[in-house]
Amino acid sequence: MNRRPPIKLTGHDPLFEPLLDSDEAARLLRIHPKTLQKMARDGEITGIHIGKLWRFRASDLDKWIHEIAG
Repeated sequence: MNRRPPIKLTGHDPLFEPLLDSDEAARLLRIHPKTLQKMARDGEITGIHIGKLWRFRASDLDKWIHEIAG
């Protein structure tokens, strides 16, 4: 039987970017977490809704900043 080796997730794994919670992401943007959640609900910023929680990729936040900065 061919078994695959276990997947190792590290902070530097190019296949998996750790997700930030609303507080962490809002702190980076210097806005209130509820403002960030509303922006995600309204589609202004990319977020991942998991159950009742929102998660954000730092790369998506960076991309959004560059888009609005022109």
